[in-house]
Amino acid sequence: MLSQMQRDAAVETLQKAERTKQQAVQLSQQFPDICIEDAYSISQTVAQQRGDSGDRLIGHKVGLTSRAMQQSSKIDEPDYGHVFESMLISNGATVKHADFCVPRVEPELTFVLKKPLRGPDLGLQDILDATECVIPSIEIIDARVLEPRLIFDTVADNGAAAGLVLGDTRFKPEELDLKWVGSLFFRNDDLEETGIAAGVMKHPANAVAWLANKLATFGVGMEAGHMILSGSFTRPVWADPGDLLLADFGPAGVVSVNFE
Repeated sequence: MLSQMQRDAAVETLQKAERTKQQAVQLSQQFPDICIEDAYSISQTVAQQRGDSGDRLIGHKVGLTSRAMQQSSKIDEPDYGHVFESMLISNGATVKHADFCVPRVEPELTFVLKKPLRGPDLGLQDILDATECVIPSIEIIDARVLEPRLIFDTVADNGAAAGLVLGDTRFKPEELDLKWVGSLFFRNDDLEETGIAAGVMKHPANAVAWLANKLATFGVGMEAGHMILSGSFTRPVWADPGDLLLADFGPAGVVSVNFE
């Protein structure tokens, strides 16, 4: 376990990487004694300072929830991060590649809560009962530390959360069989990835339940109106300047973002 001085140094490492858009050496290499409790504490401190600066917390993300993502990252357990208002991006918008370190993009489903959720022991039906609507989305992830990363690195780095592009379609959880929602994921004219939401822990609501129960161990709950990103069901796709990234969710709509 790290000392408070080491945790503070780790926080500054991540904040500097965010400011400069230059990846830092992995925290697991800088601080070989880091443990998962340190990683969550570092993440929470960074989030608290971001909130103190005026950025509003609007939800959380679950990451590494599918085998595709776990195999891509070589990490075999989920992580989570905080989602802030400044991360929201309009559907079809253009963002600057220079505003990120190494952006990658993923299709996933975002759950919007109509009532608070508090773990522990929540399951799939609890999540569906608490959900106002589900929104097809694209998440921009942006690791602030170099590869190869361990779970300590991804947790401390807020699950690499960097941007959230919400689709224009909202639907009630009972309107679609969520585990069968699929996406064709394009970069420009190339179909890079395909997948269905069942790839996320057999049902994307299971990922939200995992998060609610995990947050409960820190005495934290989810609030009505919060957005919860349930995790990607494909491998991430790299984004280069000039790229158009587009997720076609079929009947659930199309979501896209341009990089310049």
